[in-house]
Amino acid sequence: MARAAAATVFSPELLASRYGSRPVKAIPDASRSLRVALRAAEVLSKLGAFGLKVFLDEQRGQSSAMRRARAVELRTILTRLGPTFVKIGQGLSTRPDLCPPEYLEELSELQDSLPTFPDEEAFACIERELGFPLDSIYSSISPSPIAAASLGQVYKARLKYSGKLVAVKVQRPGIEDIIGLDFYLLRGLGFLINKYVDFISSDVVALMDEFARRVYQELNYVQEGQNARRFKKLYADKQDVLVPDIFWDYTSAKVLTMEWIEGVKLNQQAAIEKQGLKVLDLVNIGIQCSLRQLLEYGYFHADPHPGNILATPEGKLAFLDFGMMSETPEDARVAIIGHVVHMVNRDYEAMARDYYALDFLEPDVDVSPIVPALKNFFDDALNSTVSELNFKTIVDGLGAVLYQYPFNVPAYYALILRSLTVLEGLALYADPNFKVLAASYPYFAKRLLTDPNPYLRDALIELLFKDGKFRQVYVLVKWNRLENLLVQGSQDREFAAKDALQPVLKLLLGPDGEELRVLVVKEAVRVTEAITFGTLIDSYNAAPEFLKPLISSGNPAGPFKISEAEREQMIELRDRVFRIWGLLRSSDGFDPTILQPIVQVLQEPEARVLGSRVAGGVTQRLAARLLQQLLRTPPAPGSS
Repeated sequence: MARAAAATVFSPELLASRYGSRPVKAIPDASRSLRVALRAAEVLSKLGAFGLKVFLDEQRGQSSAMRRARAVELRTILTRLGPTFVKIGQGLSTRPDLCPPEYLEELSELQDSLPTFPDEEAFACIERELGFPLDSIYSSISPSPIAAASLGQVYKARLKYSGKLVAVKVQRPGIEDIIGLDFYLLRGLGFLINKYVDFISSDVVALMDEFARRVYQELNYVQEGQNARRFKKLYADKQDVLVPDIFWDYTSAKVLTMEWIEGVKLNQQAAIEKQGLKVLDLVNIGIQCSLRQLLEYGYFHADPHPGNILATPEGKLAFLDFGMMSETPEDARVAIIGHVVHMVNRDYEAMARDYYALDFLEPDVDVSPIVPALKNFFDDALNSTVSELNFKTIVDGLGAVLYQYPFNVPAYYALILRSLTVLEGLALYADPNFKVLAASYPYFAKRLLTDPNPYLRDALIELLFKDGKFRQVYVLVKWNRLENLLVQGSQDREFAAKDALQPVLKLLLGPDGEELRVLVVKEAVRVTEAITFGTLIDSYNAAPEFLKPLISSGNPAGPFKISEAEREQMIELRDRVFRIWGLLRSSDGFDPTILQPIVQVLQEPEARVLGSRVAGGVTQRLAARLLQQLLRTPPAPGSS
């Protein structure tokens, strides 16, 4: 970790001292001033000319086609201005509050493809940073980089001491100085925009500082290694997610050595299928992992473009490049689910109020003008069932609303939207009918059944039960809420009980279903007890009056030594289960073949184990009840 001490952190004061009117002595004043002036002239001339064109377009009335042409022009300008502006363009591509939809789409195509720097400089950097000759570290290293980006380039090597294949990322020489000068100039431009440009409501300097801090974090490769280690600990516990190991003895602030991962980029469909893999399976893995990042731990990959996600020959999804990470505040994780629920329910006033909880708006901003804009777009977008919604359409529509009003979208929210949009785009290329929200349901179902947060559980119920395929997921744990939802659902033509069984059973018997299985066993025992005792109580009540004293041994309270309150609870649960079964049977498309998936899964070992656990639990519970009946003193009549 001592090697990280040399890493530079973003500091506006440091930039001002290095490039401002009173520079540090290490930089000659004349050459420094000339360099700053030349770079300022280059940046201002290109961006200024572009800004003037956009202003004239606005005066003439800008069409969508014209905005598209200007967006292409801006992408070209940012690429030519170098790595700082490529990074800024990529950042802007996630900010619907700052850019119109045409710009968002075009800037999202910006790539880190810059010319490589000389290999001799890269190898010299490795030796200088690690303190050893190159041939004492590696038994072999590729003579030229296998990949290059704006901040560095990557070599393939084999460690001498262990023989392991590794990827060695080396930072571009002088990149700190290049980026530092650019951010110094851009901060100055930001001050001018804040002061003189009224139609931009966001604090441009604050946005620039936030983004600069992220870029400077990317320059610290030790920090990137720590990010990878944390990401691996949180998410690579699943068999289908792979995160490379970091070799700390060969890592410094400017050199990162990590495990070599064989794989194919996720956007190379033909190569993936050649390995016998399916793009949609890999995308589903990515969606489940992205949802865990967003909603469980809040720590997520902030640069999820296809080049950073590989499909391994074993069918795993490998994440690379952990320079830019972000975190979702805990309160926001629940607020995001609530926002989706309000959208599905077309509760646009609640949607608008959500923007306070999500920190999109200051508390003093009036949201009432935003409600009609949300209604105009989403009333059209929500004409299909939830599972059929196209995620990109929703993001684009929401982005258009955000752009029109004084929103300040937090970076975490914009980045996670981009992550899911990228995954959906890859899936749509393989299957035009793919829907990312429908693919998210198994994750939501698990969270619904296991999450301790009651608000989140209720929000998930509302979300999932808007779609017919998942209306009975919650039959296992939430009987009282389920009945009302099924009554409403039975009036919906999309409601079909049969369709829900397969995903529920897959979730229940899968490797991640242990928490759910515990709940199933507990609930099955409870229901079995209620049905058994309820049936016995009904039989006793139906018996002729002259037999009741014989059955109860003269006990006026009846044959069962349980309290009146417990008796009522059992009867209510038993009756509710029967009513729910009746509702399911009355749903459209119900027929005896609904049991076929159950018969199939009962043949699997996991199902037999689960059945044994349920049977054992029921046996123990009924045995305990029998002993209770034999040993307990009968309660006094009327006691509870």
